[in-house]
Amino acid sequence: MPIDLSNAQNIAHVLTEALPYIRRFAGKTLVVKYGGNAMKDDTMIASFARDIALMKLVGMNPVVVHGGGPQIGSHLEKLGKKSEFIEGMRVTDEETMDVVEMMLGGLVNKAVVAALNQQGGRAVGLTGKDGGLIRAKKMLVKGQDIGQVGEIEKIDPRVISHLEHGGFIPVIAPVGAGEHGEAFNINADVAAGKIAAVLQAEKVIFLTNAPGVLDKNGKILTGLTVPQVEGLIADGTISGGMVPKVRYALDAVNSGVKSAHIIDGRVEHSVLLELFTDAGIGTLIRG
Repeated sequence: MPIDLSNAQNIAHVLTEALPYIRRFAGKTLVVKYGGNAMKDDTMIASFARDIALMKLVGMNPVVVHGGGPQIGSHLEKLGKKSEFIEGMRVTDEETMDVVEMMLGGLVNKAVVAALNQQGGRAVGLTGKDGGLIRAKKMLVKGQDIGQVGEIEKIDPRVISHLEHGGFIPVIAPVGAGEHGEAFNINADVAAGKIAAVLQAEKVIFLTNAPGVLDKNGKILTGLTVPQVEGLIADGTISGGMVPKVRYALDAVNSGVKSAHIIDGRVEHSVLLELFTDAGIGTLIRG
């Protein structure tokens, strides 16, 4: 069968373009927050899993922190329980917390682990309660008690480090433990940013349901500095649900993470496109 030379050359070009990035990030920790539409169908799940498995195989240390809001909401609906949010945080009474633990620490976490292992990764699932990873306390939103929603007090990264050194990919569900062992529901973006900061990660990557941070004409903004981002929030260019996500990215880079990326999780292989191509995708915020 004759070789399709044009296609072969395209593949060779992609590999040579990726090589300096593979060399640059070898041995570095990269935290990826996974959720939203990237988790919605088998094609996107497999695409994400291949990206993470490849990162590990070429010498990087990916750490996955996942959400699961839609899955939690769907299960609560089946139980006849309506989801309620205040300032973007899910009101979490005791019954809801049971569902959060079951979905995040059980169903969703194990599905992500299985997908990664199927693609050749060696993934291990954790919650923040395992190995004392995430210590949390009750969060008050504008002085209001919204149940078992947690604010991170401390992260002990030793369990992550042991897994990394053993060649495993940690997959973390954002459930924290309180002083007396009680469970707290943690925002996955917050958990990803805080874990990246404690690990002094090279990058933290947030997969979203948007192309990135957009200007007022709908054009993607990238290569932003912290003062530029603050200015864009102040003048209303960054607004709505993108503001808290950008704030979590800023917190990470202000805490020592070299860069934060907000990319479109609806694009197949979005993580590889960001890491291994000159153009990248989405919005990069520099530390």
